Amino acid sequence: MAATALHLPPLLLARRLRFSSAAASTSTSHRTTRLSAQLDDTAAASTSTSTSDKPAAASSFAPPPDFKPPEPKTFEVKPGQSDDIVTASLAIPFRLGTGVFALGYSVSLVSPDEVAPDEYALDFQGRKVKESSKIGQCPRPEKPIEIYEFEGCPFCRKVREMVAVLDLDVLFYPCPKNGPTFRPKVLEMGGKQQFPYMVDPNTGVAMYESDAIIKYLADKYGDGTVPIMLSLGILTTITAGLAMSGRSGKGSKYTPAKLPPEPIELWAYEGSPFCKIVRETLVELELPHLLHSCARGSPRRQEFLKKYGIFQAPYIEDPNTGVKMFESADIIDYLRATYAA
Repeated sequence: MAATALHLPPLLLARRLRFSSAAASTSTSHRTTRLSAQLDDTAAASTSTSTSDKPAAASSFAPPPDFKPPEPKTFEVKPGQSDDIVTASLAIPFRLGTGVFALGYSVSLVSPDEVAPDEYALDFQGRKVKESSKIGQCPRPEKPIEIYEFEGCPFCRKVREMVAVLDLDVLFYPCPKNGPTFRPKVLEMGGKQQFPYMVDPNTGVAMYESDAIIKYLADKYGDGTVPIMLSLGILTTITAGLAMSGRSGKGSKYTPAKLPPEPIELWAYEGSPFCKIVRETLVELELPHLLHSCARGSPRRQEFLKKYGIFQAPYIEDPNTGVKMFESADIIDYLRATYAA
């Protein structure tokens, strides 16, 4: 994968960030100055997590003293994490798995002999489960879609589920309540503080309204179809709200934090409770993050396995400190220790 240019919108001067001089237009009537960031695509040398061999991006951020990323342990629930995982899992039955599976998801049971050692597949009673989807037949955006939203909003959840269905790269700008940076930015760009707000740098389209965003994404980057659970009108919104009922507003309110110069990269998907609690923390700290969606059936699972020797989500790479790590509970501790003011 070639280095990809990412962009942050202009931030408040009080946040004391250095800006690039490049300017980009998000619509015909609004312009934003953007901060350029590049992704490091250096292949990992082993299955264990590590800090980067390269120096971190020039910034005042550093991992906590004596920090060591944990070894990945599939489906391990850390002490004190059980309640969070259970309540974050409530979304699965309320939304009938929407956000868990990529478009056109299908499975097949095959003999272990039919699966190469470096091919992504699940083990099931002595056989292998191969997952596939229609994502390979869909157009892909050249640049990440940009979405301004927050966790505790059912309309935002609907759009995030569609992002998982379409397996998209999305640059999320968190807009928690009382957030000082991106809420005012949405007002500046679109004229009102309403969420979600989407900007597609590939087409110049910018829009509010979750259903309109979902339809736009389906037509532009899918096969034109919208999953049934995202096309039920008020019932979709009600069940999306019920899906978050166990989280007591987590991911909705701003926690004072230091804003880094570059977005954190996150491999995750909407339907995973482990991914959910990490994203809640990113939103509360108002940390921009580039999501590489990897729902079940996503081709990214195979790509990730080839690069790292294992697939597990969530996983983050922080270009501001050089940290690369798995494990949701440890990621949350790291984010708070590094960025909370």
